[in-house]
Order: sequence, then structure tokens, then C-alpha cells
Amino acid sequence: MNANEKLWGLLAQYENPATVYHACEKVRDAGYQQWDSCTPFPVHGLDKAMGLKPSKLPWAVLIVGVTGSTLGLLFQMWAMGWAYPMIVGGKPLMSLPAYVPVWYEITVLTSCVTAFLANWIMNGLPQPYHPAFASKAFERATDDKFFIMIEAADPKFDLEKTRALLKDAGATQVEELEP
Repeated sequence: MNANEKLWGLLAQYENPATVYHACEKVRDAGYQQWDSCTPFPVHGLDKAMGLKPSKLPWAVLIVGVTGSTLGLLFQMWAMGWAYPMIVGGKPLMSLPAYVPVWYEITVLTSCVTAFLANWIMNGLPQPYHPAFASKAFERATDDKFFIMIEAADPKFDLEKTRALLKDAGATQVEELEP
């Protein structure tokens, strides 16, 4: 049995945003693929330091928003123009200004629901358990400490080399995480 089979990975603690930023650059440059960083607040440029690709979320929101907008407008035009034609106040049957409030709200509704659900799906949420939750130190990830986690499943993972990399990158504490 491999020693890494009893190990989920390593958790390294950093004291400030600058240190974790530079540590992320070092981990990225070392070629690790299965790792993440956790910070108590957004750190500007951290996604670039980690080498993350741009999110597909804006595209999902745009596509569903435009689709919802188009279908909503077409439905209103069908309902008021063909299915139930009714002249109200002398306006023409296909009066675009009359459709704007509902058209706008359908666009906003479909976009917001897509952003919410796609964000959860793309981030693998909800995640009721993660090996880092067992760490006493990780409790401070939402308060004042910064962390990097590297999974043992990563092809580049070697316990001692990875630990040395994290220490050299400025980690004040490195602990092993069990699955």
C-alpha cells in the first residue's frame, strides 16, 4: 500500500496576502495541477497567480439570459398578437413598449437564476465535507489566515518535496490532511 493512499494532501498556512500570492506563483510554476488556495477575503490577482483559466459562468449567464429574453418576448407577441388579440386603449396588437416590463423582468430572472445555479454546479457545491475541515488551523481561513492545499492525487505530489516547496514559499505551518 502506497503511503499517499492514507493521505489526502498537504495544507500550508500563510500569514498575509502577499506571502500566499507568491506561494501560489511558486506552486503554479512547480507544475502542480490539483491544488487550491483559501483566503478570508478576495486577494487581487490570485487567480492569475494560480494560473486559473477564465470562468465560463458569464457565457452561461449570457446564453440563458438572451434565450430567456427572446422566448419571453416571443411568447408575449404570440399571446397578444395571435392567441388572444385584444385592442386596449387603441394601441396596435404588436406594441413593443407594452412588452418591455415583462420582457425586462424575464431577462433578469433567467440571468440571475442561471448565475446562482451555474455557480453552485461549477464549484461543486454544496460540499458538506472536505478534508481541510478536520484541521484546527483551517478554522482561521475565514478570519485572518491564508492557506494552500495540494492534493496527494496530483501527479507531481511527493510528500517531502511538496512540503519543502510549501515551506520555502513562506508557510508558517504545513500539516497532512487525511481523507
